[in-house]
Amino acid sequence: MDTNYLDLLAEKYDCEEKVATEIINLEAILNLPKGTEHFVSDLHGESHAFQHVLRSGSGNVKQKIKDLFKDEWSQTEVNDFATLVYYPEEKLQLVNESLDQEQLFDWYASTINRMIKLTSFSSTKYTRSKVRKALPSQFVYIIEELLYKTDELTNKKEYYSKIINRMISLGQASKLITGLAYTIQRLVVDHLHVVGDIYDRGPHPERIMDTLMNYHSVDIQWGNHDVLWMGAFAGSKVCLANMIRICARYNNLDIIEDVYGINLIPLLNLAERYYDDNPAFRPKMSVNQQLSERELLQITKIHQAISMIQFKLEMPIIKRRPEFQMKHRLLLDKIDYDSQTIRFKDKVYKLTNTCFATVISDHPEQLLLEEEQVIEKLMFSIRHSEKLARHMNFLIGKGSLYLKYNGNLLIHGCLPLNKDGSMKHMVIKGKDYSGKRLLDVFEYYLRYSCAHRQETDDFATDMVWYLWTGENSSLFGKKDMTTFERYFIKDKETHAEQKNSYYTLREKEEVCRRMLTEFDLDAEEGHIINGHTPVEEINGENPIKANGKMIVIDGGFSKAYQSKTGIAGYTLLYNSYGMQLVAHQRFHSKEDVLKNGTDVLSVRRLVDHDLRRKKVLETNIGNNILEQIAVLNDLLAYKYKN
Repeated sequence: MDTNYLDLLAEKYDCEEKVATEIINLEAILNLPKGTEHFVSDLHGESHAFQHVLRSGSGNVKQKIKDLFKDEWSQTEVNDFATLVYYPEEKLQLVNESLDQEQLFDWYASTINRMIKLTSFSSTKYTRSKVRKALPSQFVYIIEELLYKTDELTNKKEYYSKIINRMISLGQASKLITGLAYTIQRLVVDHLHVVGDIYDRGPHPERIMDTLMNYHSVDIQWGNHDVLWMGAFAGSKVCLANMIRICARYNNLDIIEDVYGINLIPLLNLAERYYDDNPAFRPKMSVNQQLSERELLQITKIHQAISMIQFKLEMPIIKRRPEFQMKHRLLLDKIDYDSQTIRFKDKVYKLTNTCFATVISDHPEQLLLEEEQVIEKLMFSIRHSEKLARHMNFLIGKGSLYLKYNGNLLIHGCLPLNKDGSMKHMVIKGKDYSGKRLLDVFEYYLRYSCAHRQETDDFATDMVWYLWTGENSSLFGKKDMTTFERYFIKDKETHAEQKNSYYTLREKEEVCRRMLTEFDLDAEEGHIINGHTPVEEINGENPIKANGKMIVIDGGFSKAYQSKTGIAGYTLLYNSYGMQLVAHQRFHSKEDVLKNGTDVLSVRRLVDHDLRRKKVLETNIGNNILEQIAVLNDLLAYKYKN
């Protein structure tokens, strides 16, 4: 151990007793039950549904209420109290409007007592120090007095009553109840895992990012849509074009312009000059969205303009990166522009809904000067968006392509496999990679591109685009992305995207065990937590696969998928007793929850059940604590035992 480091540490622990106390404290923590982990995936900008899942802890809050008041309350009372914990400000407003002053005083008094009981019940596996950090800072002293009541029935009964009564009479009851509600939300979930795809499709990814940035403990496994935004941030023009195209497709351009301050006027001017209405490029809209004819036409034109820029920008990358093996995707080269047909996979297809006004047939990858100017101006806006930089830096800092956590493997997409279950290989800069090493090199280039943002594409930014669309990408997981075919070819046979063998082989326990071993995890104890592909429960698909070794939690947060999945998302809870998968029905509105006390949980399924309760000692946090204890023992021997 570096003695300079120990000397520095001794400034904090300046006597033997302090070192011994900290060792005792840390060793005691190792024997507490492990905290509850909460897994969510494929949020796709659906911030309202995400907020509800987060506030309710996927039903964990309501379960605590049921356990605590099981002999006292009806289901209606449980629902009503749960709603108060989820949405305290809104619920308190409704209560204030419905009760007179005397009734309100009594309601406050009983509610504060119940909130204190629930806070205490929810904090039983934490140290007092950790609970204190979760409490609203302005009320820490008062709440701690109420949490740790002693001698209540004799000497201190009036003392505790006086505290609560004066909180009410001084007009602080609502603030106290609100603070306790957020404390309970925090205590029922110790750590949040977001297994990819915060961005695209839904209307408010930025609100999700703001929530995550203020969450007490979180990690993120990047999804393919997240990486697209990171690539645009890093300076990849083709990722930027893809990002804007998807926002146009789902009528979310206000995210680009209003939220992140990226100027779309030059793109609109280009679109107005070269494009007309086109049914293939009209935006997909939810039922409650409304656009004027003028707005609809503008978005349709922008959608075409940015799509053609995207298709052009892809071609130079494919040509300069033969290792990507994407030559067959040079589709603009394969078009007969006179007959409006394309020779594709040994067939000739008639093209429909075409928009090739800016394509130079002899040099289809060449951007017009106006297109070059537009993409440069867009990239300038990206580089100077303070809010985007804040969100992307958080995504980079808290994220990774995969995570090994408490014996489980968290991965958004896939581990690319061959049909026989062996790891797919890819040659990158003359070196052969597969399995974990392939994902590590992907992550290296992604981090490098974000750390070295620049104005011209390089190998790193090309690799980020490959992660979005390449056959061996762990995030894409398919042979080809058929965006071009979906726009311009009617024959749906050309629209099919062949999935990597991973998505059939993950049903097999022995394959999942091999993948866990590839990442140096215990194949007997570990699980793979997966997102990316919506589970079609409506068609009988089971999200728990391979005898429980594989758990897929993309059940359709995105409204665009819900008709296909039949539900509105899966989440996963992993406490000291084991794992539970939670299915959710569609979230309609916060107002519906407040009015009716209804929740969006459907059913909980036990993934596995540990008869032996897991302790902090057996977790990633436990490993870190053991390292701290070892250092403190070194300090004790070095400074105080000589």
